[in-house]
Amino acid sequence: MAENGEDSGLLQYCEGPDLVVSDSRPLKTSLVDVKPCKEHNEAHKLTVKNTEREISPYQPRPPSLPRQSKSSKSGSVEATVRNRRLRNSQESLSDPAETGSSTDSLKEDQTVPAPGGLVVSSAATTRNQDSSVRPHSAVATGSPVFRERGGSLSEYERRPRSQQSDPTDHWVRSSKVRLSPVQPTGPLPALEKSYVSATLRAANRIDKDCLDYVGLAREKLGERLHRNLSDSRLLENMGSDSASVNSMRSTYSVLSPIRPQDVRNRYSRSFLEGSVLGSGALLGAEELDRYFPDRRVGIYVATWNMQGEKGLPVNLDDLLLPTDSEFAQDFYIIGVQEGCPDRREWENRLQETLGPYYVMLYAASHGVLYLTVFVRRDLIWFCSEVEHATVTTRIISQIKTKGAVGIAFTFFGTSFLFITSHFTSGDAKVYERILDYNKIVEALALPKGLPDTNPYRSIPSDVTTRFDQVFWFGDFNFRLSKDRVDVETIMNRTVGDDMNPLLEHDQLSKEMKDGSIFKGFQEATIHFLPTYKFDIGCDIYDTTSKQRTPSYTDRILFRNRQAEDIKVVKYTSCTSIKTSDHRPVIGVFQVKLRPGRDNIPLGAGQFDRGLYLEGIRRRMTRELKMREAMKSQSSSTICAIS
Repeated sequence: MAENGEDSGLLQYCEGPDLVVSDSRPLKTSLVDVKPCKEHNEAHKLTVKNTEREISPYQPRPPSLPRQSKSSKSGSVEATVRNRRLRNSQESLSDPAETGSSTDSLKEDQTVPAPGGLVVSSAATTRNQDSSVRPHSAVATGSPVFRERGGSLSEYERRPRSQQSDPTDHWVRSSKVRLSPVQPTGPLPALEKSYVSATLRAANRIDKDCLDYVGLAREKLGERLHRNLSDSRLLENMGSDSASVNSMRSTYSVLSPIRPQDVRNRYSRSFLEGSVLGSGALLGAEELDRYFPDRRVGIYVATWNMQGEKGLPVNLDDLLLPTDSEFAQDFYIIGVQEGCPDRREWENRLQETLGPYYVMLYAASHGVLYLTVFVRRDLIWFCSEVEHATVTTRIISQIKTKGAVGIAFTFFGTSFLFITSHFTSGDAKVYERILDYNKIVEALALPKGLPDTNPYRSIPSDVTTRFDQVFWFGDFNFRLSKDRVDVETIMNRTVGDDMNPLLEHDQLSKEMKDGSIFKGFQEATIHFLPTYKFDIGCDIYDTTSKQRTPSYTDRILFRNRQAEDIKVVKYTSCTSIKTSDHRPVIGVFQVKLRPGRDNIPLGAGQFDRGLYLEGIRRRMTRELKMREAMKSQSSSTICAIS
């Protein structure tokens, strides 16, 4: 072995008491038996030869170095350490699977004296301590991760424990357990270039039982739902799963990062007096496109003559959250004529029905005329201050049963006006109703402090020309100019939802064509039966001695400054609410929005907080009562079976 020059890779002997052992190969020889005497050199070489036969052939062997002379063996300890460093560096370069860290290399550079004058690497001593506590073979058999990656371990480590060397010998071993790098199990997700998802919107899908609704993702991201309003844009460009949308705790957010430079800039022209296209404006185009990529907002309008009944319907879900609507809308505008005596109770019921996703932006009244505006709570920051005005059409102004109440505000850069009114009743009083209309458009003092978005198209004598989008709804009391028998005959002949034979006798349609009332207004096509007058609690028209003619007294009309700004999604009646002699009428619209300037007086997110808390409390109470009822019903059923 000495003749082949291979012993220099294992042991370095010297004449003196110092002996340096390289830890590049494990030995079965005990260090205590190695004596630093010259006469024992031949005996030790024989021991090394016997040990070499027991070394596993799978262990890495260091590269052979040139045979050193006796004079070199008698060198200093520093020269020996330098030689050992050279051999270790050559071994690392020649071994492509070397994955040792820089910390391990530093540990190997430190040497400590061993018994009998033997100089041993401190890293080997450390490995000896670790191996005595946890053998290397346990790594391959303990963790399921290493069981799956068994092919990455060496052949020696896959051998049975009985065929492996004693773990106590590892303190003189230089080879370390080399594990292959952990590879990802699948393709890594693509990183978004922007922190902002421009089309993130929280949609409110109505549950089948109409008791509540939750934000859900669109089931088919590639399909565009035209029936929905602004909520149909949910996750247009997002490729994430629907679970992240349901929880709304995903990495997508409408909150964009703000740079310190932007915060330092106190004189940005995009605020207060800046352009609508200015970056950072709260009501500008950039913010509008983030919330409404198609620049259309959903408006839900409902009008109902309650006939002054004290008893409200048990459930208002059918009025505000009909089952044939897939999504809820952004704004809910409810106008009531001959409202219930307790107006606050009516508002509480509305808040309870709409739930925590909506807040009451404003409410106004004129006698028994109630007008309430609800808005999604994440949109209140883009609403201006709200203004309202009232007009009475009675000769005596103290009697407030007939007239109108209007609410006006600006949303982004679009101005809205909502009017609910109750005109003079009577089959033949068409002229009186026209007078009511003229008085309202002239006397309704709006806007007050809000800027006119287009003053060049405004007419001082007509309030409806001062706003971009106008909705006028209520009990207009226009009748069908036919006898009761003739109207019933036409209704019996009606096939499907074609109501044109009835509308040919409608007083309002005739006056609008003549231009004597509601100038510039439009109405969606009517596909429902007359909403007046029913017997309470049933679907039979008036059976009293008066035998009133069924008529379309409850209507929803709209007007816009720009053509095609308002698109009708739904226009129908609510036949399930039968507590009044009128059936409620509802309309769903898509309304075009335009960016605005920040000089508009904002409402600063104001809403009726007390009403909000009361509505949520009632929802919780109702849910608890339902659970208790179901629990008691199930327990009684078990008792009956037993």
